[in-house]
Amino acid sequence: MRLRAEQVDSHLSKNFAPVYLVHGDEALLVLEAADAVRAAARKRGHSEREVLFVEKGFDWGAFTQSAASQSLFGDRKIVELRLASGKPGAAAAQAIETYCGNPNPHMALLITMPRPEGPGWWKSAWYAAVDAAGVIVEAQPVSRAQLPQWIAQRLARQKQRASAETLELMADRVEGNLLAASQEILKLALLSPEGELSAEEVGAAVSSVARYDFETLAEALYAGNIAHYARALDGLRGEGESAAGIAWRLGEELAALLRIKLQTGGGRPLEKLFADNRVWRGAQPRYDKALRRLGAVRLQAAVLHVARIERASKGAGNGEPWDELLTLGLELLDGTEVPRRVN
Repeated sequence: MRLRAEQVDSHLSKNFAPVYLVHGDEALLVLEAADAVRAAARKRGHSEREVLFVEKGFDWGAFTQSAASQSLFGDRKIVELRLASGKPGAAAAQAIETYCGNPNPHMALLITMPRPEGPGWWKSAWYAAVDAAGVIVEAQPVSRAQLPQWIAQRLARQKQRASAETLELMADRVEGNLLAASQEILKLALLSPEGELSAEEVGAAVSSVARYDFETLAEALYAGNIAHYARALDGLRGEGESAAGIAWRLGEELAALLRIKLQTGGGRPLEKLFADNRVWRGAQPRYDKALRRLGAVRLQAAVLHVARIERASKGAGNGEPWDELLTLGLELLDGTEVPRRVN
């Protein structure tokens, strides 16, 4: 069974599986989902807890022994495997697959890890074994479009609410930093009474803790959201990211988008085109959005523009790279097939 992080509480109120895998890049959601599993395990009598940190050189024999043994006091136990890597080695994959084939009825297994890596990881034998034996929880990042609703749900837990405009204000200030966002929301519970929060209260209390990454930038670019793209670009520049690095990554993605766009008329499934062009699962929604909105001519012009930006960022071409990156966003503002040069 596979669940999103927000479905965990509802699932645990009715069920408890012998194996849980919680993975994702969103640390807050991974932490909260794992905490919920631990709490549910304690309620079901798993009073003993053992934590195993899986790093290079980890002795998988220790895990096998622990998984097969019972508590000294006859209690149920929960064993946590904390994987440091999103790509389990052969020994790790084999040990997890073997255990899931015959779980210990006196034990609950909780595996936490970053988002799995590598092509086709969701089809791997160890992942399929976990899926068959228990529950997989994917802590997906909360997109900017989803963030106001996420904030509203958190406010509701502390019996507070805010208008759509105020939620947008909060989202702008905490985007890309859910852990800090959670802290800012909890701060409002201390500073403001229950009920409706005004924009003035939120503006005075909520700090600007937004962080931006390449995924946020690319999502905004492909969606034609120039205001969001400009904020993300400015944020990355302020955090010390290099224009050359951003241009290179955009160039790789835009070239892949162009290849896929040119091949979509041949009847091949989009999933197969994504796999052939090594588009990882988390990036596929934004690729799909770009393919729906942008034509081949516009994508080709964008590829050439990014190549010029990359050369300029290395001192081999004209133009200020950051300004040119902003111009790229303006050129992709609409999806028409006529490339526009913004002066």
